[in-house]
Amino acid sequence: MAAQTTAEGGQLVDHRDGREVVLKLRGVRTQFGDHVVHDKLDFDVFRGEVVGLVGGSGSGKSVLLRTILRLNPLRAGKIELLGIDTRAVYGRTERELLSHIGVQFQDGALFSSLSVADNIILPIREHAGLDEGLMQSIAALKVALVGLPPDTGDKKPSELSGGMRKRASLARALALDPAMLFLDEPTAGLDPIGASHYDELIGQLRQSLGLTVLMVTHDLDSLHAVCDRIAVLLDKRVVVGTMEEMLAYDHPWVREYFHGPRGRAALKQA
Repeated sequence: MAAQTTAEGGQLVDHRDGREVVLKLRGVRTQFGDHVVHDKLDFDVFRGEVVGLVGGSGSGKSVLLRTILRLNPLRAGKIELLGIDTRAVYGRTERELLSHIGVQFQDGALFSSLSVADNIILPIREHAGLDEGLMQSIAALKVALVGLPPDTGDKKPSELSGGMRKRASLARALALDPAMLFLDEPTAGLDPIGASHYDELIGQLRQSLGLTVLMVTHDLDSLHAVCDRIAVLLDKRVVVGTMEEMLAYDHPWVREYFHGPRGRAALKQA
């Protein structure tokens, strides 16, 4: 297994501790025209951990996430997801891989014309093909799993508050009992109390379901509350470490982000 590079005491070190890698990026390059967003980027996510992906404006957080999910083209390098090289995934293998991951996009991406239950059922119908009654039962279970009232399944997304829509979209991401969950700015737009409750939910789901989570975020409180490690996009590559390691990492953007006013406030609350 390839080594994981992390930040420690301002230096880069390798860890080889036998943990299973469920997401492996090697030599990844993303670009649009002549603009290179990432280059020679290496990154591992280990089974059962929550990793927060952060970076400055224009560093390509969502670009990297969408590239991992094969929504953006990979210009160079290799991405392995759940042990599968995503460059050569087609047909049945692609469907099988997609059935083991869950995605919550920043805007929720719920179909406005469908009820919450029908939104949850969509991936189940596509990948599992169960009978209607069983799919309805699974949808109700997922609604309860994310802490929503039982009648939420009958409502349209427009009838829900912003926080409830976030949870509804999370319920859909969990529809197929994924091994890995991808979250894009999950607490964006939530008030501090709602964001804190959402962080608690992610932590609970990780424990109860054994999830591995990669979370794009700018929320320092979330990084403190639920993330085991933090991946920082710097100079087209990524540096990974624990919160303690990042607080000690010597880079101008990292110092400003983690030691600026918002960083100090989040640290006091941690």
